[in-house]
Amino acid sequence: MKTLNQPKKGEYSNFYSTYLNLLTGNNYEELILEQIDLLNSLFEEKGKEWAEKSYAEGKWTAKEVLGHIIDTERIMTFRALCFARGEKSALPGFDQDPYVLNARFGQVPVEYLLEDFKAQRMALLSMIRILPEDTLDLVGQASGNPITPRALLWIIPGHFKHHYQIFKTKY
Repeated sequence: MKTLNQPKKGEYSNFYSTYLNLLTGNNYEELILEQIDLLNSLFEEKGKEWAEKSYAEGKWTAKEVLGHIIDTERIMTFRALCFARGEKSALPGFDQDPYVLNARFGQVPVEYLLEDFKAQRMALLSMIRILPEDTLDLVGQASGNPITPRALLWIIPGHFKHHYQIFKTKY
């Protein structure tokens, strides 16, 4: 896999600094694969009952958080593809709450969600392998802000790490 250096300030809005500041290094593929293993180990260790619970009233269950992670990764991957291909139209933001509500992740077996997460990650790596390197720095507009495909791709593991830390500390 090509080297996928982390984005520089200015390639993304400050909102995403929360996620990007959690990451170190530039071995993207290793990080993506490692996170699959971390997630599988966590859900295996905690068990099915744990996946059905939230840590507080009004918060998502662990399965809903996992579904949210998958949805977000698909959206970020789609945005990255669009901008890498030269899309000039602005892409809308998304409200995570209706996505989780309408997905009904609580009705999906946790094994299916874990398989879906892995499939999304493998599709992501496959896409990155064929993206021309110079297209990673093209600038598009999403959620009203300029952003590069490179930044979108790095937000994915940063967003995961953010939620993984919440899994470990609050669930």
